Amino acid sequence: MASVREIAEAIVAREGGYVNDPDDPGGATKYGVTIATMRRLGLDLTGDGKVDTADVKALSRDTATDIFIHHYFKGPHIDALPEMLQPSVFDMYVNAGANAVKLLQRLLGKMGFPCSVDGAIGPQTIGAAQAAAAKAPDHIADAYGIERRNYYYRLADQRPKSRKYARRRDGGKGGWIKRAEAFISPKYHLTEAEHRARVAKWV
Repeated sequence: MASVREIAEAIVAREGGYVNDPDDPGGATKYGVTIATMRRLGLDLTGDGKVDTADVKALSRDTATDIFIHHYFKGPHIDALPEMLQPSVFDMYVNAGANAVKLLQRLLGKMGFPCSVDGAIGPQTIGAAQAAAAKAPDHIADAYGIERRNYYYRLADQRPKSRKYARRRDGGKGGWIKRAEAFISPKYHLTEAEHRARVAKWV
C-alpha cells in the first residue's frame, strides 16, 4: 500500500489548482482545501489578519498535503481502519467530509456488522470494519468504492447543479465517477454505455 503522504499527494494532484465555482458549495478551493477549512485552521498565509481568497490562492502543494494528512486522515482516525479501506475513505473524506464515514458505516451494517451511522470513527466502527475486512478481504474495498460511486450519482440526481461533476458535457463519466472508480477494481467499472444509461434522465 502507498504511504499516507503518497496518497495525500495523489489527492492534491487530482484536486488541481485554484477554483471558485459558484455551483460548488465549498466556495474558493485550491488543491481540494476549501476557504472554510483554511478559516477553521486560521491559515492567514498573506499575513493581513484575515483569511480570504488571496490566502487560498497562496496555498502550496506541501501545505495542502500536510492539511490532508493531519486533519483528514489522522484527525478523523481513518488510520485506524483496515489498510485496504484507507485510501478510498481518505480520498472521499477530502471530497465529502463525514459523509465518507457514514457511507462506510452504512455498508458495514449491510454486511452484518452494524455500527452507529454518525460520521465518526470510534471503537465501534473500527471493530465493525475490521470484522468486515476479515470476512471479505478481497471485496470490501470494491464494495465501498461502488457505494461511493452510487452516492455521487444520487447526489447529482438530487442536485442538478452538481451533475457536471458526475457527467461530462459530452455525456461521458465526470470527475466524481472517475474518482470513485480509481479505487474500484477495473472489472467493476461501469462501461460508458452503463454510465450513459444511468444519467440518461438528467436534463
